Amino acid sequence: MKNKKALNIFLGVLALLLVIGMAYQFTPNLGSLFGGGDKGTPAMTVNGQTVTVQELEALRQSNPVLSSAQSGVLADDFKTYVVAQQARQVALRQAAGDIDVSRADVNAEVDKIRESNGLTDNKAWTDALQQAGLTDSQFRAQMRDQLAVNRKVEEIKGAAPAPSDAEVRLHYDLNPESYQTDARIVGRQIVVNDKAKAEDLLRQIRGGADFDALASKNSTQFADRGGALGPLENGQPRPVAQVALPSEVGAAAFALTEGGVTDVVESGGKFYLVQVEEYLAPTVKPFEQAKADAQKTVAEQKKNRAVEEWFSGIEKNIKVDVSDPNWKTENPTVAAVAGQEIPYSAVVEQVVQNEQFTSLLGQVPAEQAGQLVNSLLKPQITEQLIQAYAAPQVAQSLKLPMTGTRQEQAAGLVAYGGRDVKVTDAEIQAYYTQNRSQFETPASAAVAEVSFPDQAKATAFRQSFAGGDPVQAAARAGGTVSERGEVSAGSGTLGEEVEAAVFGAENLKAAGEGRVSDVVKVGDRYVVAYATGLKPAVVQPLAEVRDQIREQVLATKRSEAGQKFLSEEVAKLKPKNNLQAVLDAQEKRVAAAAPAPGQAPAGQAAGSEEGAAQGEDAGAEDAAAPADNAAEAGGEAQTDAPAESGAPATE
Repeated sequence: MKNKKALNIFLGVLALLLVIGMAYQFTPNLGSLFGGGDKGTPAMTVNGQTVTVQELEALRQSNPVLSSAQSGVLADDFKTYVVAQQARQVALRQAAGDIDVSRADVNAEVDKIRESNGLTDNKAWTDALQQAGLTDSQFRAQMRDQLAVNRKVEEIKGAAPAPSDAEVRLHYDLNPESYQTDARIVGRQIVVNDKAKAEDLLRQIRGGADFDALASKNSTQFADRGGALGPLENGQPRPVAQVALPSEVGAAAFALTEGGVTDVVESGGKFYLVQVEEYLAPTVKPFEQAKADAQKTVAEQKKNRAVEEWFSGIEKNIKVDVSDPNWKTENPTVAAVAGQEIPYSAVVEQVVQNEQFTSLLGQVPAEQAGQLVNSLLKPQITEQLIQAYAAPQVAQSLKLPMTGTRQEQAAGLVAYGGRDVKVTDAEIQAYYTQNRSQFETPASAAVAEVSFPDQAKATAFRQSFAGGDPVQAAARAGGTVSERGEVSAGSGTLGEEVEAAVFGAENLKAAGEGRVSDVVKVGDRYVVAYATGLKPAVVQPLAEVRDQIREQVLATKRSEAGQKFLSEEVAKLKPKNNLQAVLDAQEKRVAAAAPAPGQAPAGQAAGSEEGAAQGEDAGAEDAAAPADNAAEAGGEAQTDAPAESGAPATE
């Protein structure tokens, strides 16, 4: 446990540098953390710099996904990924070699880490380093690398050009949802400390009493202005946003898009009534009001693009020579578009970082997972990468002043393609009808289940119980009570039989403040449910959710139209998709390399044994979890946001 804690501290600090979004990741030289580096067995060189078997093995073992398959297609993919990632890390460190990081800078960062982790005592610091398999000099060297890459990235960003007016205006036009005002209401509230009083006031209001007058007389808040939510201006309350109200109260009030009075809403031990006099829907800010925010966003996109282009240049010049046959990999061009080649490792990276794939590995054997990935996930990822790589060329051919990373430009083109989509009233009505349950508040009640060993006793209890304490009544009748508390229909708290008896029955027998259900058989016992505070299911009327539905339908239609537009524009560039040929070649290669029955998979003995030996010396057994946690901290690239990655084929 101590080893894991120490590793969490150090790998958490050194684990990731997000060079741009979730696309490029810089990790420390994990091999050196476990006794690798120059003292290990050479596996390959990256631009002339040696990478050892121990470094590659440490990277593989740092991620449970990468170590989940020892043979087959997935193992081949994971090896390709490890080699490509390690080549990247070396190339990034080399590219940042001109950045000056002083000893004082490194010491300052180390001091921060020691202070934040309670390791200011030299012995405690040394012990923690040893538990992590590190020396002080190794840790400081890793910190120097990270600071250098950080500063290099900031240098690249700092040299990015300022956004033009045309770029800012296009971004604003294509992203109206990013520049909307908040919804607001004009209204009044009554706040009291007693629920019964609040319910009495609600009855008076619904009977025609003046809300303003009742608020002035009874509310503990804003009584001096008739309960007005906002300050009075010319005798009328100023509009307020939802954040001006407690969360439960705001949700109830802002659901009244046609105006009206809420039910009694409890929040923080107080009871609220809100009268909505006018609902002001969100609107898009005029360009002049939104311009400053749009400029900041576009400026950041231009910085991202500058870093992306810098890193793409680094990748093009990576030279990898593999000397260890166990780490030989194939990294062919999986697709080409707009004069750019996409390496197979870019597809594999997206597979490794996909959450659904990780879940799949835990449910089916690796061989079956590989088949599913090849037939479903990889084709999807490849198409997305083609679109991303093509996006800058498409934008240029359309003469659109678009900027950002490849993926940001692809998203911009989707928005451009769907910009003129409209939503009809008929589509809103159809969506409401087809998704009615989405707008339903399920029935609810406080339920106690009274259970009996035979049907006769249960029936007698149901007939005689007239309310009060069900526990005492059940004890007298020979039954037992299970309090289920406040439950909602469909929540799964109640069994099917009891839920149907409480929420599905048309007529429940009145019993004091509550109602009792029919007798239902549950297993070998007979149950009567006692429900209090029973509330029927309520469906929001279309008028209340029309704007919400409009936005949902509009977003879907825009996405569909935009994706169709982008696909058509990319097709004009005549992209080449070689995925199937790459997969076919891989299948033949893996089959040919498959070991005979009883023989260890090729490369497992040499790589794994050396890695294991190093792990025993430096606590490698505990490294996987913290390294994986560090990767999670940096975020995961999704298949709908492809990272522009890859490395040249190894030689």
